[in-house]
Amino acid sequence: MPLFKTITPNPSTQVYIWKVEESVEALSENVNLTPHCQARFESMKSQLHQRGFLSIRHLLHVAGYTDHDLYYTENGKPHLKDGKYISITHSYNFTAIIVSETVEVGIDIEMQRDKILRIASRFTPLKEYRTLANDDAVIRKLTIVWGAKEALYKIYGVKGLSFLQHINVTDFDFEDYKTDAVINYHGKHSKYAIDFMEFEGFTCVYAQAL
Repeated sequence: MPLFKTITPNPSTQVYIWKVEESVEALSENVNLTPHCQARFESMKSQLHQRGFLSIRHLLHVAGYTDHDLYYTENGKPHLKDGKYISITHSYNFTAIIVSETVEVGIDIEMQRDKILRIASRFTPLKEYRTLANDDAVIRKLTIVWGAKEALYKIYGVKGLSFLQHINVTDFDFEDYKTDAVINYHGKHSKYAIDFMEFEGFTCVYAQAL
C-alpha cells in the first residue's frame, strides 16, 4: 500500500498523499463504490484516471472513511457526511486528500512543467518572479502559486472567481514552505494559510481558512 506521506499541520487537520503504483485490479480490491461513483468510474476512459480515482478511495480508508461517507454538491465540491471538511486532488501518479475538523481546506498537486510559463499571465503577474535565477526556479515558484490558487478555488467553490483578479498569494521564499493568501470577491475579504512541498518533480499545496 503506497501511502506516500502523511502530514498533520495541526491537531484537527490531516493530509494524506498516495503514490499510485498498483493496477486497476489491485486498487479495486475491497473498494465499494456508491452507484454515483461507480458510474463516474466506468465513464473514465483512461486507466491513469481510474487508478487515481480508486487510490483516493484508499486514502479515504486511511482517514477512516469509505466512499459512502462522501458526497458531492452540484458544483462538484466534495463533502463528508459527518460535517468535516475535505478536499481531493489527482495529478498523474499522485493523489491526495486533506481533512479538517474545524476549517475549510483545499489541496492541489501539480507536475512541474515548463508549460506553466506560457499560461502564467492568466493567473499571476509574471514580472513578480523574473528576479529568480533561472527558468527552473520560475517554474517551481509559478507551480506553487498555481497550486495555491487551485486549492483556494476548491475552497471557495464559486463560478466567476478569477485566479488573476480575485486571488492574491503573498510572495515567499522556497525555504519557507508556507505563505498566506487573500481572496477578495464581491466585497468579501477572506484570508488563508498556504503550505507547500515538492517531491519527485511534483508540487503539493494545501490551504486552510484563517
